[in-house]
Amino acid sequence: MVDPASSYPLLFSVDTPEDLRQLPQQQLETLATELRQFLIESVGKTGGHLSAGLGTVELTIALHYVFNTPFDRLVWDVGHQSYPHKILTGRRDRMHTLRQKNGLAGFPKRDESEYDTFGVGHSSTSISAALGMAIAAKRQQTQRQVIAVIGDGAMTAGMAFEALNHAGDMDANLLVILNDNDMSISPNVGGLSNHLAKILSGKLYSQVKESGKKVLKAMPAVSELARRAEEHMKGMVIPGTLFEELGFNYIGPIDGHDLDTLVTTLRNLRSMKGPQFLHIITKKGKGHALAERDPCEYHAVNRLNDKTGESIKQRAPSPSYTQVFGQWLCDMAEHDERLVGITPAMKEGSGLVAFAERFPERYIDVGIAEQHAVTLAAGLAVEGLKPVVAIYSTFLQRAYDQLIHDVALQNLPVVFAIDRAGLVGPDGPTHAGSFDLSYLRCIPNMTIMAPSDENECRQMLSTGFALDTPSAIRYPRGTGPGATIDETLDTLPLGRGEIRRQGSHIAILSFGSLLDQALIAAEALDATVANMRFVKPLDEALVLKLAAEHDLLITLEDNAVKGGAGSAVNELLAAMQQAPPCLNLGLPDHFVEHGRREELLADCGLDASGILRAARRAQDTYRPAALPLELNSK
Repeated sequence: MVDPASSYPLLFSVDTPEDLRQLPQQQLETLATELRQFLIESVGKTGGHLSAGLGTVELTIALHYVFNTPFDRLVWDVGHQSYPHKILTGRRDRMHTLRQKNGLAGFPKRDESEYDTFGVGHSSTSISAALGMAIAAKRQQTQRQVIAVIGDGAMTAGMAFEALNHAGDMDANLLVILNDNDMSISPNVGGLSNHLAKILSGKLYSQVKESGKKVLKAMPAVSELARRAEEHMKGMVIPGTLFEELGFNYIGPIDGHDLDTLVTTLRNLRSMKGPQFLHIITKKGKGHALAERDPCEYHAVNRLNDKTGESIKQRAPSPSYTQVFGQWLCDMAEHDERLVGITPAMKEGSGLVAFAERFPERYIDVGIAEQHAVTLAAGLAVEGLKPVVAIYSTFLQRAYDQLIHDVALQNLPVVFAIDRAGLVGPDGPTHAGSFDLSYLRCIPNMTIMAPSDENECRQMLSTGFALDTPSAIRYPRGTGPGATIDETLDTLPLGRGEIRRQGSHIAILSFGSLLDQALIAAEALDATVANMRFVKPLDEALVLKLAAEHDLLITLEDNAVKGGAGSAVNELLAAMQQAPPCLNLGLPDHFVEHGRREELLADCGLDASGILRAARRAQDTYRPAALPLELNSK
């Protein structure tokens, strides 16, 4: 076995940023080469986000080289691009555990390292958080520097501009770095652009600028002329007018892979007071030919082929829920020309690629702007169209006010196709859809459905689309049990569940994708199993029937127990004079960490064995009886 230290001698001499700062600047290029190759090798074995991190290798090195981290605060936006940061901050030797249970998280995490100053996973939070830190440093009279690194995609969110607008008025020492990998801007990168950035960020330029302001202060007309001349001159060569208007000193764009320029510019900016904005141009996927050619495909990978570098795709035995949604969307669009598909920058992840190609005039990508996506859908619905918002459960949280105020309050027919419901596995708690049933159930006018298999998912989408009121269909990441899919656009009876197994004494009421585990446990328990289908409206008649015929009810859901589907059953049973005990099984009242989804469900007691154990404990508390200890003991 080859010793990795021999393959990456310079990288393995750097255990912390303090070690990095001891290196001569001329060695940084070699370090960047080794870091990039190590990143490809390590992510190729574990899977994870690849393209974004490859694009920030030089920036990461320059930031830790120039600034005194962790005393100086470095805040990464989203965190997809933070793997090089993890490697340089004492976690290089644990990269083989990335996104695995009890291993390194896939995003910056405060309790993982003192260098992770702010926990992230959702986009567009970095400037707000960094501004808070900068204001705190000013109040505490420390000389701390605060840097926010945000990608061009994250700049589409309103929150980023809210923070920029506020920061321009605060006179706090804040450096915002825009990591721009949009190829349309690449012609601006070059020697002239880099040279101008060094000049504009240099002390001489700043001193002359400030001195000139003092001299011209007594001559307002001339001062205004000089200000406009400076703006027009900078506007000819740099696209920074917007940020200047927001109160920032704009520098750039510069080549984000030119270490000398990065180091020089960052050193100059380190000594400048007030809000600063550095615009860098990088290439997503740099250093990996396939990732450079298709950065979206290599944004996140399962693993890489050792010889070819190609992403190794996992072959699923059946279509994923996301694919089922994508096919349904195209079929329904063919059937009903009122349908409009909306996504907040998740075309690939939410399964809209085929729809965007076949119906481009009815496909809308709003960028990372979830609030806008929901209210846009409301506006479309007002005018008689039928919008379908394809969104991850964890991202719908960001548009909760719009969901209530703009859609539900006006009772508008917007369909929410909620992907990644429940536990999502390696992405961890920042991306888990643990709360949607709870936060949706309390909203009037909402119809909420949770499919138990792929075919039911398609039927529920058709059911929601047929309504003239808001609806939500929430489904998990990955594949289901492999149900045969009926390609019709048939609907389900509204608010009606079904009995999937008839037993005695115990009834399991399953909401959503855990039905297969409920059925396995039920065989050992001889329990009745109901596939409830609808969380709202709840099938009250079915619940009351099961309560009258059984000694114990168990509700099962891949959602937080508090406020979830089980709570809806409890509320109904509370009105009964002699209701049987009801045990609620779901996600616990803490954030579930990353790992394989199957591992995490088992840890939460939501696999068949966990259901069986919980049923035995519950029955023992009210009527001791012999239940099998293991699934195979019957």
